[in-house]
Amino acid sequence: MSSLPLRQTFTPVKLLVAWQFGAKYYLLTKNNAGKFANNLPICDITNKYKAMAQEIELKFIVNHDAVNVLRNYLHTLGGEHHAPSQLLNIYYETPDNWLRRHHMGLRIRGENGCYEMTMKIAGRVTGGLHQRPEYNVALSEPVLDLTQLPLDIWPDGELPVGLATSVQPLFSTDFYREKWWLDVDGSKIEIALDLGDVKAGEFAEPICELELELLSGDTRAVLKLAKQLLSQTGLRQGSLSKAARGYHLAQGNAPRENKPTAILRVAAKATVEQGLEASLELALSQWQYHEELWLRGDESAKKRMLDAIGLVRHALMLFGGIVPRKASAHLRDLLTQSEATMISAVSAVTAVYSTPTAMAKLALTEWLVTKAWQPFLDAKAQAKMADSFKRFADIHLSRHAAELKKRFLDTRWVISIATSCRV
Repeated sequence: MSSLPLRQTFTPVKLLVAWQFGAKYYLLTKNNAGKFANNLPICDITNKYKAMAQEIELKFIVNHDAVNVLRNYLHTLGGEHHAPSQLLNIYYETPDNWLRRHHMGLRIRGENGCYEMTMKIAGRVTGGLHQRPEYNVALSEPVLDLTQLPLDIWPDGELPVGLATSVQPLFSTDFYREKWWLDVDGSKIEIALDLGDVKAGEFAEPICELELELLSGDTRAVLKLAKQLLSQTGLRQGSLSKAARGYHLAQGNAPRENKPTAILRVAAKATVEQGLEASLELALSQWQYHEELWLRGDESAKKRMLDAIGLVRHALMLFGGIVPRKASAHLRDLLTQSEATMISAVSAVTAVYSTPTAMAKLALTEWLVTKAWQPFLDAKAQAKMADSFKRFADIHLSRHAAELKKRFLDTRWVISIATSCRV
């Protein structure tokens, strides 16, 4: 696939037109499969406008060496198989990253001579489980038309002035998607195996992913299927979307930095339960971020991953006065196995793609998404979980401050006695 050049400055009108023409030409010439004999694309645009949908998908990164074994296993699941189809995508942005700053993602996708414009809106990412709204519009040709999108997706309820003329191609993805449609406990799930590349100018990264998307039904069915798939080695949950990777490449592909754990930030009137969720999500985010760094050769990231698991344990202990230990017994067992695997592993690949590590991350994701602690709470504990997280934090900080003060004073007293004895 030829890469799309990136435009760094956009003042000349002719240059902007050239860029938009280049993206259209790219999609038209590369996306030429699936035609009738009369050379018309097989597209259905009668249902041109699609309502806002809530996309729920669980993303895994696949070790390239495990692709063939994984594909063979997927064929045994008894789902409806769809042969690989090429998907070409152009992602758009403004020179000042207006869309990114407003947590929006805009693309045109071409498949078998048909085109679709998609706008994805900010949602929630827990581990590799993405939950976010998106809006899709079928197109007769690969040309953006932002007026087709509903007004309520924009910050002020209307299409920002000048936005339609300032967006331009930023990066592209070109991959083949092979699909299996399965029924799991009455829920419809699409398994998609994506193999290809994301490109931005001179930079590129391979795409080797497995996505489980909930088409209809219960999110728990996706998690159940994921646990079944993790019987196969070579899978790890991935929190970085194709778009996130494309943006990073477009910004120069600078090495990702090792990051200390950030300060926990919650909403002003957060409940204790929301504080628990935020704490565990912070730990899981740290885990996955540094897992990526470790795989890319940063050996110091391994300690950050172990620290993140330690943070999970600390959070479970901190909230242990409300959530009984039996609620997290299985999760803690898996964390122990994952820690042992990381410590003893001969390489990052061995540890990260191991079944114990994959199962531990999935268990933490499931624990968060399904709020698995709730069935273990009595009425008194439920009331405490609905209480103010600020009050909860203030109480615990006061207790810890008192303990530290006592320890400090006791230590000074011991030192004073020891000094007196020496004299």
